[in-house]
Amino acid sequence: QQQPKIFYTFHMEILITNDDGWGAKGILTLVRILTQLGHVTVVAPDGPRSGMSNAISVQQPMYLRPLNDPNWGNEEWQKNATVYTTNGTPSDCVKLALDVLFEGDPTRVNLLASGINHGSNAAINVIYSGTMGACFVGAEHAIPSIGYSIDDHNPDADFRHFESYILELTRHLLEEGMPYGVCYNVNAPIGELQGVRWTRQCRGFWQKEMEERVDEKGDKYYWLTGEFINMEPEVEDTDIWAMNNHYVSVHPCTIDQTAYAEI
Repeated sequence: QQQPKIFYTFHMEILITNDDGWGAKGILTLVRILTQLGHVTVVAPDGPRSGMSNAISVQQPMYLRPLNDPNWGNEEWQKNATVYTTNGTPSDCVKLALDVLFEGDPTRVNLLASGINHGSNAAINVIYSGTMGACFVGAEHAIPSIGYSIDDHNPDADFRHFESYILELTRHLLEEGMPYGVCYNVNAPIGELQGVRWTRQCRGFWQKEMEERVDEKGDKYYWLTGEFINMEPEVEDTDIWAMNNHYVSVHPCTIDQTAYAEI
């Protein structure tokens, strides 16, 4: 079922979340950009929640608190955003927003935007990503949903080149419409960009992921790290190829994980 096309209007209602936590430079950049399209409601984790995928909180209470920051609201664009934080995951953020703030009516949300993530969510990273986990919840509820990431883990990442694409790309994806269960994974490399490429998920895997270390007591522990192995480095329709060649990658994803060819 194709969703109705949504055309640019200042009366859009936009829900924004992330997995780096409220206050990360990426989410502040995204809020600033998307307040140009309508009113923004932010529900974001109160701290980093990277790698949460679609995790939900089933064994702890969740709190939803209005942002308590006397410095918020001083900029003109901030006046078009309402901000909440929670101790939950990115997926929890979406569920809290829909059930509590939007009173169980997902049709009141015209766009779910997640990010801008500090770090790539291309290739196999998409299944681990809390940024994209939030988008999958949006797609489950038939909300047009887009995740944005840049291949830079630096807390002070430079979004200048990427952000010049975000507004028009968002408008384009909304105007094209998204089938039920489909969302978009948008990834950008660092630095100047050559344009936009429609891509698919690159086949690859992580190896040497556990680095052995020793703590101050002499006990061994392990730190997640690793090396990504690209199984198709010469293929030009993948998200990794696009990013390696200075393009913004736009990768459609689906919440239906059925391997139809095997039926």
